[in-house]
Order: sequence, then C-alpha cells, then structure tokens
Amino acid sequence: MKQTYLIPTLIFAATTAATILTPQSAAAQAACTAYAVQSGDSLGSIAQTAYDTFDYQQIFNANRGQISNPNDIEVGTMLQLPCLDGSLPNAASAREIIAEQDAIQQDRASTSSQFEPPIKIVSANGWAPFVGEDLNGGGMLVRLATTALNRGGNDRANNVSFVNDWGSHLETLLPLGAFDISIAWYMPDCSKIDLLSASMAKRCTELDGSLPIYETVVGFFTMPDNEYRDVRDYSGYAGANICRPEGWFTFDLEEQGLIEPVVNMVVPKSVTECFEMLQSGEVDLVPLEIESVAATAADLGIENVIVQNPYLTNLLEMRFVTHKTNPRGRVYLALLNRGLTEMRDTGEWYAIISNSLAEFNQLTN
Repeated sequence: MKQTYLIPTLIFAATTAATILTPQSAAAQAACTAYAVQSGDSLGSIAQTAYDTFDYQQIFNANRGQISNPNDIEVGTMLQLPCLDGSLPNAASAREIIAEQDAIQQDRASTSSQFEPPIKIVSANGWAPFVGEDLNGGGMLVRLATTALNRGGNDRANNVSFVNDWGSHLETLLPLGAFDISIAWYMPDCSKIDLLSASMAKRCTELDGSLPIYETVVGFFTMPDNEYRDVRDYSGYAGANICRPEGWFTFDLEEQGLIEPVVNMVVPKSVTECFEMLQSGEVDLVPLEIESVAATAADLGIENVIVQNPYLTNLLEMRFVTHKTNPRGRVYLALLNRGLTEMRDTGEWYAIISNSLAEFNQLTN
C-alpha cells in the first residue's frame, strides 16, 4: 500500500464573483510568498506556476484554515505558498518550531517515578512518507502520534512496532490487546453505515478514532477521451468499470452508491496495474488519493496524459485508532486529541509534516 505525495492534478477553478484585486494581491505565484486567489485560479494551477507541478497537496496542507474544499477556493483568499524546504513565508523553519516545542515540553515534564506499562503502538512498512521503520522517527504519522501523546500530557513511555500485515491490526492485534493504538487508518462517515460493506462498517462498530491527523484528496482519473471524464454527479459514473487495488479501502465509493451492480469493480494487485488497464481501455476510471498516483504516473510516463475530473473529489481523513474493547483506548485518544489540538495551534503539526516530506524528498531525489 505504498503511497507517495506528489501528483499531477487537473485545474480546479476558483469560484465566486470576480473581485477587484490590488497590485499587491495580484503578486506572482511564487514559492515562499503569500498569494491572493484570482478568478480562474485553482490549487493545481497555482502549484503549477509556483512549483512546476500540478500537485497541490503542500498548498492544501499549509492552508487548512483557509480551504475546506479543494474544489472550491474563493477569489481573494490569501494562501501561504510554502518554501521549497516546506517552511512557510516569514515564519520560523520547521526544525526551529519543532525544537522550540520540544524545549517547552521538557519544561513541563513530569517528575513522577511511578511505573506504568508503556503505550503500545503498531504501524507497518511500505507506506512512505507516512510510516516506515527506515524513515526518521518512523515516518510522518508516527512522529505526529508520539509527539501528540507528549503534548497531550502523557507521562508514560510508548513503544512503536511495525507489523506489515495491515489487516492483522484490526482483526487480531488491537482486539486481543497486543497493541493499544494503530497508525493510521482512513475512517468512513459512520452516519452512512447502512451504505457500507461489512468490512468497512467494522471500522465504525469496532474502532474508536482520534481527531483527523491528515487529510488527503481522492481524485477520479480517466483518459482524456473517456466518456466519464467530466461527470458532475457521482450517479454519472453508473455503468463505469472502476479500478481500485486489492486490499484498499472502498468506503468512499460505497458512500456514493458506487457499488456493484451500479458499477463494475476491477480489483488488481497494484496501483500500476490500474493505470495500465486505464491506458489499455480495460477500465474507465481510477479513483485514488492524488498522493498515491504520483510515482505511478511518473514511472509510466503518463503524468501529462491522464486527467482528473475537475468537479468531483472526496476528502478523506486519516485517524489514529483504538479498539472499543480496550478499557483505556479512549483515554489514549483523549491524550492524542489534546496533543493534536495544541500542535495545530502552535504550528508544530504542519512543521512535522513539512519536515518529514522534505526529508523524504532528499532520500528519493
């Protein structure tokens, strides 16, 4: 389930009536600056100008307080365009923010010598830059979890293990108490549980989740001449051959009624196979996180060939999860939530994300 974080995306147009912009707000779209959205802009087009790529995830991460829907950015919205190292314009570097918060945490450290067993955390390899034993701190999400526990007032140790069978986390390891927290899972909209398959519904009935820790966008990718390229409503995908790799979540499709026999689901082993089938015409549509498509599109040389529906996207939320049978599970989630809230307020949440992605870039370039 390896995922990377860069992806060419189609242009999403800025909405609302045109407004008169001052010369300052119409400044050039350049990395490490503030930029006012203009009529006709999109996150993709802004990223293309500033970073020479249509990937907009870094802009989305840096402006979550300003953007609730990546398809709908209002004219006049002031966006912070991250610098090439991930830091924000006129702000301390990610490393400086992390170091400052670490120093504050050390001053708050508990002096209690009472022994309590460590909090047991499990994740898996093969999902860079999010998690992995070979990544700094275990990867971006592990760094967020361990830091959030400390920021949330936890004075117990924690142990992080990597078990590469993701399914075992939910089926065995959490229910039996072998681990307390699993990092990390996309959670469905549990108010729509009646629409979910049995395996997806279990995420609602058996798990408790933290506040969202990271949000990614699922785009709907087709070839340029495909009849499903620009549908404006999910019902427009009726009859389509849809590709989603084996073992991946499906709740986002189920919530929109995109299940058999309304659509024909094709389930190969990998993301690569999905896009090979898209090129050959065996499938019409590949709905995947835009972050997960980047490396595959580059490897296949189709980053400028495939297109993304400009009207429909799904925003998915990653969460830390505990099992409902764990008597202290909700206590751990409360600590995580308190820490995540503080980290967002201080800027440390974004600092860890940008720092992790910058370090991953250095490893892979």
